[in-house]
Amino acid sequence: MDSYLTADSFSLIFISSIAIVILSLKSTTLLKTKGPMRVFVSQGQWQETAAKKRKETLEKIKPEWILEDSVLNNVKHRRVIVGEFIEGLLDDETRRFTMMDVPELSKGISDGSFRSTQVVTAFCKRAAFAHQLNQNLLEIGFDQAISHAQKLDEYYDNHQKVIGPLHGIPITLKDQFHVKGMETTMGYVGWIGTFEGEKGTGKEKMFESELVRELVRLGAVPIGKTSLVTSLWAPETNNHISGYVWNPHNTLLSAGGSSGGEGALQALRGSPIGFGTDIGGSVSMPASYNGLFSLKPSAGRLPFKGVANSGSGQQVMPTVIGIIGHSITAVRIIFESLMSVQPSLHDPYALPIPYRRALEQEIHDTSRLNLGFMEHDGVVRPHPPIARALRMVKSALERGGHKLIPWKQPSPDEAVDIHTAIARGDGCIDVWENLELSGEPPVPEIEHLFPRKKPSPSMSLRDHEMFCIRMKRYRELYMNYWNSTVAETDNGHPVEAVILAVTPYAAILPGSSYYFGYNCFINVLDYTSIVIPVTFANEDLDVVDSSFQPLTGRDEVNMGLYDAKKFHGAPAGIQIMGRRLHEERLLRIAQLVGQAVEKYKESGGNGMERQTSCGICPTKL
Repeated sequence: MDSYLTADSFSLIFISSIAIVILSLKSTTLLKTKGPMRVFVSQGQWQETAAKKRKETLEKIKPEWILEDSVLNNVKHRRVIVGEFIEGLLDDETRRFTMMDVPELSKGISDGSFRSTQVVTAFCKRAAFAHQLNQNLLEIGFDQAISHAQKLDEYYDNHQKVIGPLHGIPITLKDQFHVKGMETTMGYVGWIGTFEGEKGTGKEKMFESELVRELVRLGAVPIGKTSLVTSLWAPETNNHISGYVWNPHNTLLSAGGSSGGEGALQALRGSPIGFGTDIGGSVSMPASYNGLFSLKPSAGRLPFKGVANSGSGQQVMPTVIGIIGHSITAVRIIFESLMSVQPSLHDPYALPIPYRRALEQEIHDTSRLNLGFMEHDGVVRPHPPIARALRMVKSALERGGHKLIPWKQPSPDEAVDIHTAIARGDGCIDVWENLELSGEPPVPEIEHLFPRKKPSPSMSLRDHEMFCIRMKRYRELYMNYWNSTVAETDNGHPVEAVILAVTPYAAILPGSSYYFGYNCFINVLDYTSIVIPVTFANEDLDVVDSSFQPLTGRDEVNMGLYDAKKFHGAPAGIQIMGRRLHEERLLRIAQLVGQAVEKYKESGGNGMERQTSCGICPTKL
């Protein structure tokens, strides 16, 4: 990509260079303006600042909730920390409440069976344990959450009704969302003690993202904010404040990213529902890797106003908010509740679309679904656990009388090229500037953003426009292909949705996320995606057949990353893709798919009942 520099640009670079030299001569320098101050910390202090932040975070956990050293030493040698291990650390009441999902919690609070304080305290305690075992929180707000719950109980006592449909429901959010009383660092050491790197704004711990305001209005109680990868630009979760987030189902593997902290905390049931952000699978991947359900809607359905972000000015392919939870029902309740408060009245980029039950009903009235089914994308095959999960879904749906049509989509490579250029065409200058605030180096997961140890030049406006044109053409091509499936369905309409992998992986070994062709294109299209968990990797079932023939060189490299023993126990999920702004339809379809899969598993199905032509799996069954 060409980049053009004018005389003014060279002057700016020269002036900026002088400023950097001046800053390096002082131990601590404040770049002063008439308003807020951008804060720079000497390079020798960032480790101390991060360590102090970690200490302060732990001090927000009640003393009686601090785990013994023997437990913390034990967890270092455990491969699985979900389920029996963490539940064995809990008292009966905490275990009872935290095993409930949103519908049950909401009903109990609404009819007076539960107190909001009981529910919130239970989840705060479990989240405290989860964080000590897994370092998945960047901000803790347990005390203010319990105080908030007490006020909700007082409201209920005085009015004998709930304040809203989410009354007393604890929530956690990725540390991009601003919550009153909590700091937002987005993983940057230089943001500690500031508002997005600036001091003196008056917004520090006072500002509230629009989504948070709406959730609180509905009765939800934020209890903490989850870890992410510094800058958001990686499929793993790591930062210099709280460290690397491992997968609670298999601690040899990553929790994914960039919303990996939320995925890990949800896997440990530290909250009943969570919120992440997604511009290239950052909600879908952690949901899949941690055995969870998620919804990535199209842009404009959920309000993004007031959310910290990288590349905030890029609105051609905007970052969207996603919901992560323990059931489709829970995700649906949250989504519908948010639609009820009309986000478009408060966020100029939110669309004035209410929750459309009529779209759900259209699917509800359909006895036979016509769905696309992508075994692989023609470039890279999914690893054996994901291939088996796909077969399980296929068998479950076919047994239920639904029709599956082979999906042969336009080139995913074109979508990846478009995605990379639009998402990071600015050279990630904002990331570099935020790192410079503290002098911290990039974490290994984002070192590739700066191959010359500095930001790459931004692409020209002309180049940006050309990629936007390519995106328009790709969207038109994909729409035409989708519409063409009317010739293969049996109801006179194109397919309702498409079943496919989230990534080729049932989680990943650190540093081994090689292929992104299964998720980037969904953001390029601005389509809707729902993840559902299906099964778990099994070292006896999920092996690469000796007759495996790679589709491409990339397929060969990618399959070489698989190790059946190391991946054993990792969740294996799939995604269901719907058209743009078809969230309500897709939620209903996901419900039907999930029910079919559960029925199939109850009958003993495991994806190995018959010979398969997947090309990677044993045919001796």
